[in-house]
Amino acid sequence: MATLRFNFGTMGSGKSTLALQIHHNLSSRQLYGLLLTTLDREGRQVTSRLGVAAPAVEVTPELDLYHLTAEHWPIHYLVCDEVQFYTPEQCDQLARVVDGLEVDVYAFGLLTDFRGKLFDGTQRMLELADVHTPLQVEARCWCGALATHNARVVNGEVVYEGETVVVGDTNPSGTQPLFGDEVRYELLCRNHFLAGELGG
Repeated sequence: MATLRFNFGTMGSGKSTLALQIHHNLSSRQLYGLLLTTLDREGRQVTSRLGVAAPAVEVTPELDLYHLTAEHWPIHYLVCDEVQFYTPEQCDQLARVVDGLEVDVYAFGLLTDFRGKLFDGTQRMLELADVHTPLQVEARCWCGALATHNARVVNGEVVYEGETVVVGDTNPSGTQPLFGDEVRYELLCRNHFLAGELGG
């Protein structure tokens, strides 16, 4: 029986690294599958901050994942990174891939956005997945507590309003950009997220 697995965690918890490892392990056993991503920091590939990467299918909002899988039949698995950005309909398509085509799906994503709210894709995966697994790598807040929130920092201040998807870095540059706002993301515990405190 095929299984729909949803693995989740904060930034820095190793989601993309584990996705790449699973894809490598399965493909090295002569199993055929696809690696998928969307809005990856490097484009049409899955990248890990540890420096490993692999080419991937870019998931656009119009892409039908059930039809994509059927077109590549016979296929054994899908590894789906950044699934929080998939549409709810695409999450439904992944469930159909598991049930209708008996293809295993390994999905990886964030639970909440910069406001502390569930992403639409995440919510649908929590509703549909057979297995929900939090990542075991525990990211930490600047205070040392368990990091639970991906805070958006604009020009040095934590913000709670704005577009859900805004490209930013996870490392402060230390210099003000020449044009526009400096946007980055910071891992915070619940206490410091709600207080908007970034530490020293």
